[in-house]
Amino acid sequence: MVNPAEHPETGETVVTNGSESEVSDSQPATSDSDNALPRDPASLEASSGTTPPLPGKGLTEQPYLPVRWRDIVAVLLLVVLCDLTIYRGQGFAGYSALFVIAPLLLWLGAIGPLMRTSLWIIGTMTAVLAVKMIWCGSFLLLAAGFALLVCFAMALSGHRPYVLESVVFASQTIWAGYEGSIAYGRQCGRLSPPERNVAWLSYILPTVTFVVFSLLFILANPDVFTFAWARAEVVITQIREWLVNFSLTEVLFWIAVAWVSVGLIRPVIRRTIDEDERTGSEKSVDEPLVKERALLYVAFRNTLVTVIVLFAVYLVFEFKTLWFRTFPDNFYYAGYAHEGAAWLTLALALATALLSIIFRGSILHDPRLPLLRTLTWIWSLQKFLLALAVYNRLFIYIGYNGMTRLRMVGMFGMSAVVVGFILVLWKIARNRSFVWLLRRQLWTPVLLFYLYALLPVDAIVVKYNVGRIMAGDPKPSVQILHHPINAEGVLFLRPLLDCPDAIIREGVAALLAERDDEAEALVERRRHQGWTAYQIVDVFVLDNLRNSRRHWVQYTAPNKRDQALDAFKEYAYQWF
Repeated sequence: MVNPAEHPETGETVVTNGSESEVSDSQPATSDSDNALPRDPASLEASSGTTPPLPGKGLTEQPYLPVRWRDIVAVLLLVVLCDLTIYRGQGFAGYSALFVIAPLLLWLGAIGPLMRTSLWIIGTMTAVLAVKMIWCGSFLLLAAGFALLVCFAMALSGHRPYVLESVVFASQTIWAGYEGSIAYGRQCGRLSPPERNVAWLSYILPTVTFVVFSLLFILANPDVFTFAWARAEVVITQIREWLVNFSLTEVLFWIAVAWVSVGLIRPVIRRTIDEDERTGSEKSVDEPLVKERALLYVAFRNTLVTVIVLFAVYLVFEFKTLWFRTFPDNFYYAGYAHEGAAWLTLALALATALLSIIFRGSILHDPRLPLLRTLTWIWSLQKFLLALAVYNRLFIYIGYNGMTRLRMVGMFGMSAVVVGFILVLWKIARNRSFVWLLRRQLWTPVLLFYLYALLPVDAIVVKYNVGRIMAGDPKPSVQILHHPINAEGVLFLRPLLDCPDAIIREGVAALLAERDDEAEALVERRRHQGWTAYQIVDVFVLDNLRNSRRHWVQYTAPNKRDQALDAFKEYAYQWF
């Protein structure tokens, strides 16, 4: 006999057959305090009455997730945190605090099984990023930080943070926020049983007792009372200012943050990709392949032979024209070392894509596959030589007139192409699936973007150029004038105040005199804006400039400063 019954924990209707319940016997009971999520998806679907997973491949719905009070607390704390660091924040120090505390709050509200290795990796990356933001923040770091928060939430819900999957996971927060808000509304609308009220007392009563006795102890000591009252006045003043500046826009911001937070804590998807890596990649190595002759084998073989011959001819030309030679004064550095390097990088990227296309599908089952692999190893050696040629072109340009941010980007971009090519070779050697390759190919530029944002790029650039100038090569001085330098880079300009070249020495002195006025105003403005705008490097720069004022005090007058800067520009721009 089939009878409906109410599940004792979730309140959902389940179907029973006589004395036998359809809920799985292996389903663990939820505790009164935490409502722990059962790990068995089948039992969850039976107990909750939710729609079963979508048929076929693709996205599948998340099973019913019980509402716990710590989820609600985590969402409320995330709203408060974002209000303080984003809506009312004034700078990168606030975002640094956000990227440190938000992962802890997401962990507090986590429900699903954890990807522990991913959590440790992403957590470490986020912590390092937060340290860099409080030292010298940038919008690149800001973008990387929010992306890492999404990846951290993915790992908390049991997903490995691949790039495309993370985009899907971020987009699902809109619908997940809606579903979670409904679940929270239902939970808050229910009356708690008496034993739950008693459980709350175990937290409330000690807290109230602590506050009451603390107040009595403070009142019993006049000095402590004076100190505490002064601190309380500061807090009251801040609350009053907050109420004065309160607006409807802030309420809408709270709602948006709460919505997204709920979506990150209670995702509505279980799987975000059609193909499992083990079924598509590792099995292809462990299991014997059925041999069959591919239709495109001859076309691919002839293509590989053609590019091997073409690359061999070009590499001879490249090494003969650009290696181990002295360049004339009228050499077209920008065309060869800048534009030419970009075109060769594109050629390597296209070669990598071509190999990805060749080694998939029926080609992997062809009995003539070893010949294709042999041709691939030959072409791969040529491509590594071409990659060295691209690096050589970049260093030719750097050797001409110094380092710049864009040349650093070029080296990072070339490195991304090389790593991608190595991944393709690994795929070919290990018969990995195309999905395996795509996921890791997308990881490569993302991780390099993170490293570029994290590195003190301006400090590296300026230190390199200053070292060249102090060694007697004045050409990199053009990069000091032509490109903006952030606070990290300014810290490394001081050695040029002792440069033997008088024009460079006086020009840098005038440049630092101009920067001193900006540093004073910047530190004062950020002090007025509050702790969220604090940047450690700005204080370092101001102290450094104050300690070296004797070198450029004569350039505090605007007219004299402009004359020195104009002379420096006219002198340096001959190497632009």
